[in-house]
Amino acid sequence: MAVLLASGASLSLLGIYLFDGLRRMMRDGLSFDVVDAADPKMLGVNLFAASLDALWVFLPIGGIILLAAVGANLAVSGWVFTLSAIEAKFDKLNPITGIGRMFSTQSLVELIKALLKGVLIAGVSGWMIWVQHDAILGLVTEPLDAALSHFAGIIMFTFFAAVSAFALIALTDVPYQLWEYHRKMRMTKEEVRQEGKEMEGDPQIKARIRSMQREMARRRMMQAVPRADVVVVNPLRFAVALKYEENRMAAPQVVAKGSALVAQRIREIATEHHVPIIEAPPLARALHRHVEIGEAIPDALFTAVAQVLAYVYQFNHQMNPALPTDWRVPAKFDPEMRAS
Repeated sequence: MAVLLASGASLSLLGIYLFDGLRRMMRDGLSFDVVDAADPKMLGVNLFAASLDALWVFLPIGGIILLAAVGANLAVSGWVFTLSAIEAKFDKLNPITGIGRMFSTQSLVELIKALLKGVLIAGVSGWMIWVQHDAILGLVTEPLDAALSHFAGIIMFTFFAAVSAFALIALTDVPYQLWEYHRKMRMTKEEVRQEGKEMEGDPQIKARIRSMQREMARRRMMQAVPRADVVVVNPLRFAVALKYEENRMAAPQVVAKGSALVAQRIREIATEHHVPIIEAPPLARALHRHVEIGEAIPDALFTAVAQVLAYVYQFNHQMNPALPTDWRVPAKFDPEMRAS
């Protein structure tokens, strides 16, 4: 559509220039003197001059058509520079593959499109000729110059009507081609899974990395136990290490926690470094459930933690305190109380 439209427009605008150039080329090409005819060397000179003259005559129209062809492709698909189109691909010479392409769904769609295009363009052109048949028949009664001008107008009008049919085809075919292109570019489920595996890594390797990360985090956590102020236990299942620095912390923080074997290891490290171990089952369960490592204790557990720290303070100063039995832990924070 773009090439035809550019051709018709350039002929309409530059028709006089083209006509004058062709007339000059014919006049100069058929005009020569006896010296040129007798000298064989002048044949090449005259041929070069005629070719150069033809180039200047057709260059404006050819340039407009070339710009239209390139611009239409850029408007649809953008700038894509590749040499793959001129590469030797011997698989295209395979007759079985060629026959498969001929009878594929894509080929059937292209055949139907080509038939519809031909019918539409032929119908529009035929209808324009039928509408103008009186004017066409009336050309024989007109003077030669007027008839040529009138005939040129009829041709251009019919031509632009056919180009408008191409415009209608482009408005329907270009969106379909873009949709078909993006549909073919979509990956299958297997390709998506493979790409995800390549981008994110093998699941076994990822599991190994996570395991190593957990082990490193556990080691860092165990290194914080000797610096804790107290370890709250339950008495064997849970262990939570607490630390409080009055000038640096707004509230006590959990520096380590764990259950089962991890809790046992926390108690062992605390024993080795003389960190007080306090049995406070409700508080140990609440801290293990609701507070993450590095977080401050919530407001609802301030009283119970204060009981623990006060006991540790009195114990360190040899005041022989009695271990509290009524730990003030809200029922909603204790998993066992909430479950019951």
